[in-house]
Amino acid sequence: MAKIVGSILTSHVPAIGRAIAGGLQGDPYWKPLFDGYPPVQKWLQEVKPDVVVILYNDHGLNFFLDKMPTFAVGAAPSYQNADEGWGIPTLPAFPGDQDLSWHLIEELVEKEFDVTTCQEMLVDHAYTLPMKLLWPNAGDSWPVRTVPVCINTVQHPLPSAKRCFKLGQAVGEAIRSWDSDARVLVLGTGGLSHQLDGERAGFINKEFDLAFMDSLVKDPAWATQYSVDELIEKTGTQGIELLMWVAARAALGTDASSARLLHSNYHIPISNTAAGLMLFDSQD
Repeated sequence: MAKIVGSILTSHVPAIGRAIAGGLQGDPYWKPLFDGYPPVQKWLQEVKPDVVVILYNDHGLNFFLDKMPTFAVGAAPSYQNADEGWGIPTLPAFPGDQDLSWHLIEELVEKEFDVTTCQEMLVDHAYTLPMKLLWPNAGDSWPVRTVPVCINTVQHPLPSAKRCFKLGQAVGEAIRSWDSDARVLVLGTGGLSHQLDGERAGFINKEFDLAFMDSLVKDPAWATQYSVDELIEKTGTQGIELLMWVAARAALGTDASSARLLHSNYHIPISNTAAGLMLFDSQD
């Protein structure tokens, strides 16, 4: 059976892509962010995952407001990205793992998650930038296969943290039951607190961010006590992207003993956003 080697949780701010393209990693504004990633990159070189299951949210590149599934899983042979208008260079296509994709889809439907199956899929900066941060020297080919799991955080009604926690748990169980000797990494992207519009534009809640990050170590289900409206109040309209972190951590297990924190980083602000990073290894 497949093995989950760990989980990485990271922000996916579009401006990071422009900073990478401009070679600004050592710039004083950007250095505290980029300095968080070498320990994670080193761990990946040692652990060498074969497949990455990426829990992320689409920003209108693949899904738009007229058709917005709550949960969607990619089942394509590869995944392309495109120019989103942020000035981020496009990256080489990401190879898929259709066998794992279909296994996930079948297992999630069996567990009563109504997922949308995507046999063609564009992936945006929420997918591409974390991959570039983790494998900055990938060049024209990626060292891993990928499976996208997209969670709606754009169009209300949004899934609750409790629902996303259960989704992550089901994803983890499905990966472990996959008939393969592959080593699988679960990557959750988004957040942390930020709001890009309205009267609270620029809102960041450091206190809540740090409490949330700490909870993923000590009590992974902690955020499930809050409704979507309460989480938006605490983190901002776009801060609800923490749902991907909740799901990715739940894939490792539902209690504190299921994973061990190896590394974390938190920095504000990056383009009016609180940027976080956490690395867990699985304690299976």
